[in-house]
Amino acid sequence: MQSIIDRRVFFKVAATGVAGCMVSPMELFPQTTTTPPATILNTAKYAIFVMLPGAPSQIDTFDLRVGSWTPASFTPSTINGIDWPNGLLPTLSGQLALNRFSLIRSCQATALVHSLLQSWTQIARNPASATGKIAPNIGSVIALEAEKTRRADQKLPGFIALNGGSSLAGAGYFAGKYAPFDVTPNPGGLANLSNSDGQNTFTTRYNTLLSADAALRATGSPYGTKLEEMADFYASARRMMYDTAVTEVFRFTTADRDRYGNTAFGNACITARNIINSDLGTKYIQINLGGWDNHTNIYAAPTGGIFGPARQLDIGLAYLLYDLSITPGSNGRSKLDETLIVVKGEFGRTIGNITGGQGRDHYFVHSALVAGGGIRGGRALGKTTPDGAYVEDPGWSQGRPVFSEDIAATIYSALGINYKTVRTDDPLGRGFEYVPITGNYIGEPIVELFR
Repeated sequence: MQSIIDRRVFFKVAATGVAGCMVSPMELFPQTTTTPPATILNTAKYAIFVMLPGAPSQIDTFDLRVGSWTPASFTPSTINGIDWPNGLLPTLSGQLALNRFSLIRSCQATALVHSLLQSWTQIARNPASATGKIAPNIGSVIALEAEKTRRADQKLPGFIALNGGSSLAGAGYFAGKYAPFDVTPNPGGLANLSNSDGQNTFTTRYNTLLSADAALRATGSPYGTKLEEMADFYASARRMMYDTAVTEVFRFTTADRDRYGNTAFGNACITARNIINSDLGTKYIQINLGGWDNHTNIYAAPTGGIFGPARQLDIGLAYLLYDLSITPGSNGRSKLDETLIVVKGEFGRTIGNITGGQGRDHYFVHSALVAGGGIRGGRALGKTTPDGAYVEDPGWSQGRPVFSEDIAATIYSALGINYKTVRTDDPLGRGFEYVPITGNYIGEPIVELFR
């Protein structure tokens, strides 16, 4: 069968990446002549995006290809008709057998530059474009949209990042209250939720600060809205202090820490679970797990190369899926049913034999893992050619590879947000699209995941 993505088109995309000149993927495929209305799925209350900076090798993980390069320790298996590296990701094997997640094997990147594509993945557009320079993280959009339904007792920020690191995209032109609240989790919880001089002393000092700044925050202030935004930031932080429920969200036992693998990623997964279970206002959580840039010694067992990050992902993610699946949500659903989880790197890695450096270099075609939030588990959506080089069958109604814009539209749609929204408050005055339109095309949710 001829692959759905013509090789000439593939190398056209490749050429743009090498040159460093970006073109939208939408310009490389047939475009529609009309813009259909948004498809709002509204199947989830929360979203967790697990970003894998460095780009894991898809043919060793979510789109397994067995060859002479495959370590015997991978113990390749077939689960629900899906080829899976049982030895590399053994704990997730059990979750796959229980239909708790599915795979997208038709993802395609638009360039091969880490920083560029990491940002692109988080803001759903080319960072080098005009709106890309002011674009907020997907999580910031979700936090803003959720603000109108926030309850008085919900004191956590709408967007929390765990182990965000330097690759974390911020709030763009949105107000500071929608920026990611970046935390490095540990069993002791958050520092600075209380003051060493006592609550009464802190309250007095805080009120003094507000009184001193009041005139500068008044209408017509020479500083514009900046001080008002800072005061809002202070108020959000103040609401979190001296609150037992907030404190407990960021604490966990050593037993839980060990069960989740006793790693930074495992700690983040525990904290994400606690945040979801608390229902204290956070709608979007981003967790970063790096270590996948395996240009050399990719199979350096037992802890080098791909083995180190894979072990963290395997244990932490599996227990997150399990714990959410056994925790009751609303209307007879579990917390996993209410939480869309997306796990993805910025692009893939080269296929077939490893390089002279015993590693794998950057590649456009890659895969993603999706779970919860109303999706149907236990499936692989899309298919690559037998060697893994090209997308043979996209596996969804748009008939093309899945791009970052489509992942964003899927997350927005699952959370009941109109991904075709165009805001008119952007500083460029040109209208800010949640998912940008290129020509006559806009990214679309992958509805087949939910059917």
